[in-house]
Formats: sequence, C-alpha cells, structure tokens
Amino acid sequence: MTAQPPPPSSPSSQRPRPGRAGRLRRPGGHLVGAYGLLALTALLVLTFSLALPRTFPTQDTVDSILSNQSIPAVLALAAMVPIVTGAFDLSIGYGLGLAHVMVMQLVVNSGWPWPLACLAVIVGGAMVGVLNGVIVVFGRIDSFIATLGTGSMLYAVTGWVTDGGRIVPGPQGLPAAFTDLYDSTFLGLPVPAFYVLALALVLWLVLERLPLGRNLYVVGSNPRAADLVGIPTGTYTIYAFTASGLIVGFAGVLLAAQQQIGNPSVGLDYLLPAFAGALLGSTAIRPGRPNALGTVVAVAVLAVGLTGIGQLGADFWTVPLFYGGTLLIAVGLAGYAARRRMRTGAVAARDAPAEPPPPSSWRQDGGTTGTAP
Repeated sequence: MTAQPPPPSSPSSQRPRPGRAGRLRRPGGHLVGAYGLLALTALLVLTFSLALPRTFPTQDTVDSILSNQSIPAVLALAAMVPIVTGAFDLSIGYGLGLAHVMVMQLVVNSGWPWPLACLAVIVGGAMVGVLNGVIVVFGRIDSFIATLGTGSMLYAVTGWVTDGGRIVPGPQGLPAAFTDLYDSTFLGLPVPAFYVLALALVLWLVLERLPLGRNLYVVGSNPRAADLVGIPTGTYTIYAFTASGLIVGFAGVLLAAQQQIGNPSVGLDYLLPAFAGALLGSTAIRPGRPNALGTVVAVAVLAVGLTGIGQLGADFWTVPLFYGGTLLIAVGLAGYAARRRMRTGAVAARDAPAEPPPPSSWRQDGGTTGTAP
C-alpha cells in the first residue's frame, strides 16, 4: 500500500503566530524609540517655558539656540559619519581649531581673498580626513589611537601657525561678506541653522537612499560580511573619514566667521558636545544606527537643556557635567538600541514558519525526492 502525500496545510495553519518577535516590533514601541527624543525636546521646552515664562519662550532664545548651536551641530554630523562605519574620529576638535586658525591666517596675514581661503581650508580638511582613513586602514591602527595621534599633530601645527597667540584682524576688520556667513539671517532666522539643515538633508539622502550609504552601514555593522559580498571596507572607511574632514573644514570656516579671531585652543571645547550629539542621535529616528536626522534632534535636546539650565542661573561647571553625563547616557542607550535591533532580527528569523516542500518534489508513490516526477 502506497503512502499518500501529506495534505496541504490550511491558510490558517500557515499563518505565523505572534511570538516574541511580534511583541518586540509593536508599532508603539517603535514610535517611542524613534521619536522619544523629539518628545523629550518638546517636554523640555514646555518645562522651561513654565519655569521661565519671561525669558525662555522668546524669539531671542530661539535665535540664540539656532545660532550658537549650529557649529556643534555641524561637528556632530562630522563625527557621525565615521561612526556609521564603526570608527571614531577624535581629531575633529583639533581639526576645527586648525581650520578656523588657517582661515584667519590666510585672510588676515596672507591677504588671500576670503572665498579662496575658505575653499582652501575645506579642501585641506578633506585631505586630513584622507590621512586619517589611510592610517586607520593601511596602518591597521585602531581609529581611537590613530585619530588621537593625528589630532595631536594638528594641534602642534595650530601652535606653530599662531606661535601660541591669537590672530586678530587689523582696524579694518574682516570683510563684511565673510562675517555675514554667520551673522546674517534668512526668513527671519539665523542663516547657520539653514547650513545645518542642508547638511543633514544631504547626509540623510546619501546614507538612507544611495548605495554608497547602504554600503557604509554594511561596513559598520559587519565588516566580514561586507568583504564577502565584495564591498571594499577599507575604501569606504576612507570615504567616511574624508567626508568627516570635509565637514570639519566647513565648520572651521563658520567658527572663524563667528569668532572673528584665531584662537588656537578653542576647537577642543567642541569635541565632547559633538560626540554626545552623534551618539545620542543613534537612539532617535532610526534607533540602533547613527543617522543624520537623529543627530540634529539630539543636538536640539542638548541645546534646549543647556539654554534652560543657563537661564536658571546654574554654575559654569554644570556645562561639562551635563555633557559628560549625556555622553555616558548616549553610549549606553546607543548600545542598548543596537542590541535590541539585532535581537529583534534574530528572533524574527527564528520564529519565521518553515515553508513546506514544493509539490513538484512529491513522488507518485508518496515519497519525496529532489526532482519532479
């Protein structure tokens, strides 16, 4: 007596059962993870507005936040790009200091036209990024150590250029068109805010919509898998450092237009805020992965918090305390979001229903074989 082929499963039996993966991927939890920082920003604004009704909810406060936090936001976006590939660029603070000093040196002491000086500094920033990438990739040195070493060298170059002093313009000052890069307004808002918005949109488009960005994410999440599928991890790592250096050069131009003097030690003050914003941003919009829009949201949270604390009359030491604590929280939350993302994918793959063998593999006598009868 021949065995009969197994009866086809009913549609209800093939429907996957809601298990742990379904619970982990509930829309409510995803919305909280993606937009929690935005909600926190709104909560902080409401809290400080109620506590400081005469000073916080004003146009002057908005203009101050958008203007003063534009350079930290640009530098946070510069720090974010290498983090996408799993690397860290600790030289961005030193690079910012050298970039703005070189703008002042070229414009004030060398007499260069300011557009040419700005272009030269931005290109120089990209070259520093290439150097960092080459040292990390071909020197096989950890990015922490490599960029800390190159950053110290950049700081030495800054001291050599300025001879340890400040570069101050003469009585005629700087060209008005150059200072307007930072001081002007557009649509009633400070123009640096639009630089941040444009840069964030460009990075979002590249990272989320173009093959270049998807490959960068693959390199950061699993370099071995990237090598197996033919993605040159070293090349893309150099791309990331180059983009970071390019953005740092642009931030240096903005800092020179803001400060209007060359201060060799000012760049280091931006290093901690940049990494706090970049790491905290990986917990928003796209939790578990660094992203441009999340970085902007994170910088907004930090800016609102610092502005409110300052208007409440907090002491000067609360600023580094706030940034240091935020950085620790950001690292912890970023790690948790990444682990949660990986755990959700693993559970979803484990709970996926197994597909029955195709009908063409059934033999006439009821057995199975690898070929059709």
